[in-house]
Amino acid sequence: MYQTHHRFHIPVMGTGFTIDTALRVARFGIGSVISLVDDMLIERIRKHYCREHNLPFESVPLSVPDARALRITAYLDMIQDIVDAQIEDLRRMPFASGKDKSKYFEMLPASSPVRVLYNQYLAASESEKAKLEPELNALILAGPIDVNIMTKLDRLPYGKDGQPMPTEFSDAKAALRGFARSKVRGNMVFSAGINPTLYGTLEQFPDFYRQPDGTMKKGIILKVTDYRSSIIQGRFLAKKGIEIREFRIESALNCGGHAFASDGFLLGPILQEFKDNRDKFPEMFESLIESYYKKKSMVYPESARNRRVLVTAQGGIGIHGEMQRLLDGYGLDATGWASPFLLVPEVTSLDEGTRKQLAEAKEENLYQSEASPLGILFNNLRGSSSEQWTVERIDEGKPGSACPKGYLVSNTEFTQKPICTASKEYQGLKLKSLGYEVPPPANDPNPVIQKIYTKQCICDQLGNGALIEMNEVRSSQPVSVCPGPNIAYFDRMYTLREMVDHIYGIGPSLVPVNRPHMFAKDLLLYVDYFERLVRKHVTLGDPGMNYLREFKDNLESGMAYYSPMLIGKGFPGENLNSLSLEIAAQSLRLEELWLSAQPVGEPLSLTAAMA
Repeated sequence: MYQTHHRFHIPVMGTGFTIDTALRVARFGIGSVISLVDDMLIERIRKHYCREHNLPFESVPLSVPDARALRITAYLDMIQDIVDAQIEDLRRMPFASGKDKSKYFEMLPASSPVRVLYNQYLAASESEKAKLEPELNALILAGPIDVNIMTKLDRLPYGKDGQPMPTEFSDAKAALRGFARSKVRGNMVFSAGINPTLYGTLEQFPDFYRQPDGTMKKGIILKVTDYRSSIIQGRFLAKKGIEIREFRIESALNCGGHAFASDGFLLGPILQEFKDNRDKFPEMFESLIESYYKKKSMVYPESARNRRVLVTAQGGIGIHGEMQRLLDGYGLDATGWASPFLLVPEVTSLDEGTRKQLAEAKEENLYQSEASPLGILFNNLRGSSSEQWTVERIDEGKPGSACPKGYLVSNTEFTQKPICTASKEYQGLKLKSLGYEVPPPANDPNPVIQKIYTKQCICDQLGNGALIEMNEVRSSQPVSVCPGPNIAYFDRMYTLREMVDHIYGIGPSLVPVNRPHMFAKDLLLYVDYFERLVRKHVTLGDPGMNYLREFKDNLESGMAYYSPMLIGKGFPGENLNSLSLEIAAQSLRLEELWLSAQPVGEPLSLTAAMA
C-alpha cells in the first residue's frame, strides 16, 4: 500500500472536476479522487490524453460486453502509466529553483521529515549534496490515485433486447470491477451509505485482500457522516475479510456535491466520538476478518494485526488553524480540501467562465437545491450555465433534457422502464398528468411546477466543464457545478503553490478574517435543514414530531459540546468568535422553529410551557 508525505488530499468533485487531477498533482505527492460515475466522459478524457501523450488509443464501444468496466480499467491504467513516468522524470531531474523536483519538496509541510531532509540538502556542501540526492530521490512518491463510487448510483442498464442486464453489470458493480482489474495503486472510496450487494462483490477480487507477505494492492476507504453508520459498514465488510484503510468523515451539509444530512449530528461531536473510540477498531474488526481468512483457508499475516485505521475529515475546512484543530485536537491523520481547488486551474478541470463565476460568488450565490434527480439536496451555484440552459429550455416550451447518459434514471411513475426526472420525457408526462398541454413558463408560481422544473441534467452537465477546458466540446455547452459553501470566501484564481501554502499556514491567509468557523457554518446549515423539515411537517405532516424532537435534541447536544472550546484563543487563524455568535443565534432560531411545528395549544418545550 502506498504512502504519502502530505497531510491533505483532494476529494472527488463532481464527475469531471477531479477526473484528471492525478495527472496534474500526483507527481507532487498529493492524493486525489476520480469519480467513476460517467464512463462516457472517462472514455473521452482517455482519448484526449492518449492524443496528448502520443499513446495508442483503441476505443471501447458500448456494444462491447462489459464496456463500462473495460473503459474504466483502460483509463486508470493510462493514468497510472503516465504518473509513473512523471515520477521517473522527476527523479532524474536536477535540483534547481523553479523546477518541479524542488517544488515537490518545497510544498511539503515544515514538520515532514522529508522536508527537513531537503532543507539539510539545501544547506549542505556539494559533496554532501551528492550523498543526499539519491536518498531524496527515493523519497519522491506519487500521490494516491483513489477512485469513488457513490453506492446509491447502481443503475441496472438495459441490453439490446430491451431487457435488464444481469446484476453484475449494474453501474456500481461494473465500476468496481473496472478499478479492481486495473493496475492503479490506490483505494476505492465508497460514499453515500451501504450497498450490501456491491460490497459483496469485493470478494471476487484478490487485490483487496492481504498477501502472505502482508501487502495489499488496493484498499477501501469509507466516506461517512457519523460514527454509528461507519461501524455498521466496517463490520459488514470485515465479515467478508475486507479491511477498512480509512474512515473519511465528511461534514454532511458543509460540503460540495450531494448533501446527505444526518439526524442533526454536528461535526465536532462526530469527530470526538471517533477520537474516543478509534483505539477499539482492531478489536471491532480483526476477529471478523481473521474468521473470514480461516474460512477461506487464507493466511491472515501477523503484520496486519493491530493495524491503525486512518481517520480523516473533509467538508468546509478553510484555514490552517481549522486544519490544526482537526489534526492536533482530534488526532486525525489528514484532511480533505475540495471546493477551493476549483479556483486552482493547475489542479481541476473546469471551464474559464464557470471558474470566474465561482471566484465572484458570495454566500447568497451558493445554495442547497432540489436540482438532483436523485431527490437528495444538491449544492448549487446560482446563475450557472446549467441553470440558465434549464430555464431557456422551459421558455422555449421544451422543458427537460434529452437525457443523453441516463445514469440517474430511477422514476417509474409513468413508464415501466425507469426514466430521469430531469428528462424531457418525464417532465412532459408529468405536466400532461397535471392537465398542461402547453408547458407553463419557468416563473410559474405553482410550487408543484417549480418542483418539476428545478431538476437539472447533472449527470451529463457536470462533465462539460472538463470537456470545454480540453477543447473537446463547444464552450456554449451548459456546465453544472456543485461547490461547497466554503468557496464563497475564496475570491480569485490561485496557483497550486499558493493554495498548498495556505493549507499549511505558510504566508498570508487567502480568506478574510471574518470567515465563519467551519463548525459555525456546519451548525447554520443544520438549522437551515431543520427548518426544511419543519416546513415539510407543517404542510405534509411528515416527518413526525418524534423525529423533529430527536433532531432538535441532537443539535442542542452538539451546541453544548462546543462550549468548552470557546474558552481560550484556539488555534491560529480560527474564528472561534463566529462559532460563539452562531450558537447564540441558532439556539434561539431552533426554539422558534420548534414552536412553529407544535399543534395549536400544545406547547411541547420547556421554554414554551414557561411562557
